[in-house]
Amino acid sequence: MAALDSSRLRDTLSHTIGPTPWYWQTFPVLTAATGQRLVWHHQGIEGPLGYVVTLGPEEDPNSALLALNTYCRPFLVGATKLGIWCPEGRALRLVCFDLDALKPFDVAEVAGWFKQSADRIFAHTPPIADFEVPLALAPGTHKIEVPAELATVEELIVPTSYKAMSNDEPAFALFIFYPQAGLVEVLPQQWFTASRYQVGQQWITRAVRDTQTHRIFGECFGAGIFLLEEDGCRLEGWLEENDAG
Repeated sequence: MAALDSSRLRDTLSHTIGPTPWYWQTFPVLTAATGQRLVWHHQGIEGPLGYVVTLGPEEDPNSALLALNTYCRPFLVGATKLGIWCPEGRALRLVCFDLDALKPFDVAEVAGWFKQSADRIFAHTPPIADFEVPLALAPGTHKIEVPAELATVEELIVPTSYKAMSNDEPAFALFIFYPQAGLVEVLPQQWFTASRYQVGQQWITRAVRDTQTHRIFGECFGAGIFLLEEDGCRLEGWLEENDAG
């Protein structure tokens, strides 16, 4: 750890995308092919739009192209497409939208929608790609069928809860997607167990790979900023540790 620039890693992490709605300010600013700038809006935590994050034209905050419920992470796919991943039951769902095909709707239309539905994504236009990967995948690398629309993505690091059979087994895992290669690598976080952490109150919100050392580091809400060993499964140490951790 001494050889790593901790301040550089913390700065990188501060710009790493996290889940809706808490990390909505880390989401990418988008520009449609028409040149129209699209921005994200957090609709607050109260009322029928509580915890909803919308994407819409910069000049019209009451109009939306997309609405996201909790635990969604958007990511860029090329210049004109938007990917989103989110938990969906006992699976991870990955979708891709064509920004220029999205149809606008009034933000009021989604008022109360997510409270009555288990859906995490609302749009008038269906995604151009949509697939799921089960959370029950065993540790290791697996082949997956990736839609062509997402096959340009090199790597996507997805933190997710992981079924533990005991308090000493990993309760979280990192699913490392390599869409170009049609692979996903499952890395159970051996250090994150119910015997050591308050699972549910403490959880891994985001993780990223250092471009210089290729090591994975990330944020565990309620614990701090962690650095993993080279195997991506074990904790090497803390770049920043909270008292609660």
